Amino acid sequence: MRRYLLGMLAALPLFGQTAPGRPEFEVASIKPSAPDEFDKGGARSHIDGSQVSFKFLSLATYIAYAYRVKNYQISGPDWITSERYDITAKLPAAGSAKNVIEMLRALLEERFQLKTHRESKELPVYALVVGKGGPKIQESPPDSATAAPNEARPGFNSSALPRPGGVTMDLGGGAYYTFADNKLEGGKMRVSSMVNALSAFMDRPVIDMTNLKGRYDFSLELSPEDFRAMGIRASIAAGVAIPPQAVQMADAASLDSLYSAIEKLGLKLESRKAPVEVLVVDHAEKTPSDN
Repeated sequence: MRRYLLGMLAALPLFGQTAPGRPEFEVASIKPSAPDEFDKGGARSHIDGSQVSFKFLSLATYIAYAYRVKNYQISGPDWITSERYDITAKLPAAGSAKNVIEMLRALLEERFQLKTHRESKELPVYALVVGKGGPKIQESPPDSATAAPNEARPGFNSSALPRPGGVTMDLGGGAYYTFADNKLEGGKMRVSSMVNALSAFMDRPVIDMTNLKGRYDFSLELSPEDFRAMGIRASIAAGVAIPPQAVQMADAASLDSLYSAIEKLGLKLESRKAPVEVLVVDHAEKTPSDN
């Protein structure tokens, strides 16, 4: 399960090269991933001082990081999800994590000759709506100072904290969610953050149609089978290579326990179609230019 959840680390900082006038790598290298790289540790990222490395990630995953979109929002040729690349780079002394999105975006545009545009498309979604009996979800106390499990330190925002069998995402301001121990739990979360969290574990986007404005605490009890399937789906959405048998297991899961847990909150997931912003890949070279 821990490997399946590597995709949850997508919120961690990424680095890349940018155009002149903006921060850029001192050096950067992009190479096709070795076939056995997944067996050595799977898709992963590592930052150690000025040294940055990413292993066994698809171009679609890099694009998702750089353009602030989910993988399901990317439309392009099939190979951008199947071909894997390693990026290693060195940050200059003036390098800053505040510029990471721009740096990675420029690196992809330069080396892969990446060209994109955004448009809206009608896609299958899950709409989170209020049930017939009204919402029963628990609103967080106004003076609540809830901290994420594992004692997330203040200011450590949008980051993943490892837990046995899962991860905790600290969203800042006391808001968090944790996926572990056959549960998806959250504290001080707005519904917009809740649907973003759910989208990571589903086979399509989840959109908020509740009109609920507060911050909420919730706990969704899951069956072991559904917990495992949701973890696999999170990794697939993040571009992590998953064995075919595991993909089949995720596809076969009913997620009945998730639907039931959501209904206990006075909410409901409904299958619908809705406009979703999509990033269309107009052009990308499968072989990046020389390093």
